[in-house]
Amino acid sequence: MSLIIMILLLSFLVLVHEAGHFLAARALGMKVSKFGFGLPIGPTLWSRQIGDVEVLVHAFLLGGYVSFPDDEKDSDLPSDSKDRFANHPVWHRMIVISAGVIANIITAFVFVLITAFVWGKLPSGQSLVYIGDISANKEASIWQSGIKKGDRVLKINNSEIKSPYALTLYAKSSKLYDGKIDKEKSEEVLNQLLTLNPEIKNPEEIIKEKTVIKLPEKTDEKPLTIEDEVLKGYTLYHDKQIALNETQIKLRDSLKDKQIYTSDGTASANDIATAISDTQRPLNITVLRGDKEIQLKPIYANEKGLIGIMIESKEVLMPTKNIKTAITGSCRYLWEQTYMLVYGLWQLFTGKIPIKDMHGIVAITKIGGDVIQNNGFFSGLLLTAMISLDLALVNFLPIPALDGGHFMFLIIEQLRGKPLDEETINKISSVFFLLLIILMVLIVFNDIYALIKHKF
Repeated sequence: MSLIIMILLLSFLVLVHEAGHFLAARALGMKVSKFGFGLPIGPTLWSRQIGDVEVLVHAFLLGGYVSFPDDEKDSDLPSDSKDRFANHPVWHRMIVISAGVIANIITAFVFVLITAFVWGKLPSGQSLVYIGDISANKEASIWQSGIKKGDRVLKINNSEIKSPYALTLYAKSSKLYDGKIDKEKSEEVLNQLLTLNPEIKNPEEIIKEKTVIKLPEKTDEKPLTIEDEVLKGYTLYHDKQIALNETQIKLRDSLKDKQIYTSDGTASANDIATAISDTQRPLNITVLRGDKEIQLKPIYANEKGLIGIMIESKEVLMPTKNIKTAITGSCRYLWEQTYMLVYGLWQLFTGKIPIKDMHGIVAITKIGGDVIQNNGFFSGLLLTAMISLDLALVNFLPIPALDGGHFMFLIIEQLRGKPLDEETINKISSVFFLLLIILMVLIVFNDIYALIKHKF
């Protein structure tokens, strides 16, 4: 049932978007020949003439469209007819093109406002993170840290922890023997190594076989600092560390508990320094116990990036129990979601988020169904509002075949004082439409693959 509800909500968003175009066109005296639900790919499931508009439902339900007489080569309307889209002023056409986006933005606001009024609260985007059961083995550092079940995690390495994701990311990124080191740590260890072994003159040179090398005492790597934008999930974490090569990793594993190294004639002093620099990174955690902040002793993640605790969290909700707080809370919530979506799109276009991490309608339906089932209808309604906002933003990108592309052509027409060649526009739009379909297929593949692999 939750999946059905989510599908109906998504279908409603498509209808709202196309209804925005349709109503704006009719209000400005333009003739609309077709109103399509789904894309005209494959069979048409249903069609009916309602007044002077043909309404169609297509098998490929991932979209919709409004068609004008201008789009039909066999239209019997005179070329100078006021019913034609192209014969209206540029500003009329801009309104029609942007009306779908505006409809989706209004829908997003209405859904959030309904939630604020009826549910009486809105998510703040933050969670309180608590320590649950401790499941680490008895040798793990967490037992000596002073941590207790029920502690609320405030900070890790001076970063505020406002979600379970932030804690998990810190632990995974600080795992034992992760095969990465800081350049500064490697240089420091190399200097110590050369001081202990003055006979080494060239750190790049392979050390002769059977040469005995004194090793400096192994120390912790410095604690990580992860940016707030990453901890919030706006972008992926990318470190700036040096990765160990295969030889250095083997050398690291062989020298873990040794103070002396007998050369086998395959490694340089640089290799040794790099290998023994890869140790462990402390997690300096501050917790709230009662009304007192406590700095725990350093905790270390294991080789899987686990510290041996169960995490419990409680979402922080903003009360919206009157008209003023409902409206201001809704505006704030939508502003934060818009920022997150725009930031995510920027990360995508700059290559910081790979295409393999993009997901679409299948994933949205599955996740939305789970949200409704686990958190209730209003959480699903808020997710739908965010999707409506996303639909508006993506549609208004200046890409041919999207609303934003058509709007861009109208701006060019206004600046030139005459429209671009129709055949040129059609060719450009056709190419980008094909690319859009290919992208949609790739995204659906990502969704199905993620479902099979139980990634969500």
